[in-house]
Amino acid sequence: MKHRRVCDGLAFGSIMNRFHRLSESLNVTRLVVMRPVVLVMLALMACGDLEKTSGEDTPAGPPVARSPTVVAEGLLEASTSPTPTPVSSEGSVAPTPTGTPFYEPIAERVPTVVLRPVARPGSKPQTGFGINVEPVAEGFVRPVFVGHAGDASGRLFIAEKRGVIRVVRLGRLLAEPFLDIRDRVGSSGNEQGLLGIAFHPSYASNGRLFVDYTDLSGDTVISEFLVDSSGRTVDADSEQIVLRIEQPFKNHNGGMLAFGPNDGYLYVSVGDGGSGGDPQANGQNPGTLLGSILRLNVNEEGGYVVPAGNPFVNADDKRPEVFVYGLRNPWRFSFDQVTGDMWIGDVGQSDLEEIDLALAPLRGGLNFGWNKLEGSQCFPPGLGAFARCVPAAFELPVAEYGRDYGCSVTGGYVYRGQRFAELVGMYVFGDYCSGRIWTLELGDSDGWQMVQRGKVTGRVASFGEGEDGEIYVVDDRGGYLFRLLVTTSPPQG
Repeated sequence: MKHRRVCDGLAFGSIMNRFHRLSESLNVTRLVVMRPVVLVMLALMACGDLEKTSGEDTPAGPPVARSPTVVAEGLLEASTSPTPTPVSSEGSVAPTPTGTPFYEPIAERVPTVVLRPVARPGSKPQTGFGINVEPVAEGFVRPVFVGHAGDASGRLFIAEKRGVIRVVRLGRLLAEPFLDIRDRVGSSGNEQGLLGIAFHPSYASNGRLFVDYTDLSGDTVISEFLVDSSGRTVDADSEQIVLRIEQPFKNHNGGMLAFGPNDGYLYVSVGDGGSGGDPQANGQNPGTLLGSILRLNVNEEGGYVVPAGNPFVNADDKRPEVFVYGLRNPWRFSFDQVTGDMWIGDVGQSDLEEIDLALAPLRGGLNFGWNKLEGSQCFPPGLGAFARCVPAAFELPVAEYGRDYGCSVTGGYVYRGQRFAELVGMYVFGDYCSGRIWTLELGDSDGWQMVQRGKVTGRVASFGEGEDGEIYVVDDRGGYLFRLLVTTSPPQG
């Protein structure tokens, strides 16, 4: 966290943090306590530029990148791709290899595409098809993710928050867990536990599985496991820790893992560290691993190396693992398996939930704005002029919605299945609290169109894909696994 200029012992960051805590403890809106905050900020502005820094750029308790071993260069890139940058067991970065990066690093913000105006609920008339769900299996304990292994087995793998991975095959929940690591998973906090899983693209031949969980100390752990000789279960003793990230608070741990379809690298979502309002300003600090999506080469066992095409490999004050940043809590992101586009569902603070998009070919270094922006709006609301907030300086979301429609966005997937032709190419996402399910698509002339297609009971904890491209949903309140179903009923408002 950069040290901000201080006047008479007061700092902008600490004032805003106290402001958020005061408004929450009094159960009142920000407007009630806005006037005294503005007056104090005006006094501070008289002392100097609030946004300037002084002294060294010293992160408070920075996450430490640990790798059990230094691994060899990755093999999945094309012949023109970069040689990854090795990371030592202490997290230091070795000299950058030479080569022409496939993802060309950028020193300044390069917009992905003109994505305005931002889509909001009701941006398109409620016509056409609806979306419902059909039950597949039940009996899970707080399921938080569903995915497949890409091994042509037809199995679905469901991660339970407590630290267990279950298997569904031919619509039946198998009694034997695929992996049980409850002895090392800390799940007391609502946003803690086993949060994400990803199978290596060559899992069918190498049996490698990656998981994201919070440990008994509350820190994030990215680990690799190996399937046993039977192929039915994972050896819990085979764990090799790839990366450990210190977490200052219990919430905002991110937790999504996914391999890029075009580069074979592992992408990892990490929240801003938690609390409220990002008190450590991690979202705008790529010198920390928090508030970002990381990109790692894990194509050799035992650790990771940093791809040379990552945007900050040559920056002394930034973490080379960071690929994009400015995120609050990117609980779920995904890749379009046809185009390679990256879709991100970033959970909002108090007003706006957002969907972000990075178009392929992916360019590193994109800044999605948190904690300068919440959604497309300056944060904190109403104080943009004082904070010198310029929304156009960031990558704005393609869609957003407020508290009238839900409380926590659950990022989804672009549908690439074969059952429902009308859904192909649309991005499907929902809200954890309200159960609303929307589609998002780019219209011919009127920009992004967000349509509510359905509303399900329960909690939409996560979407997932099967090997056939069909989309699934897990309900962590009822313990259900559902499959998306297109209906002839009109969309629900």
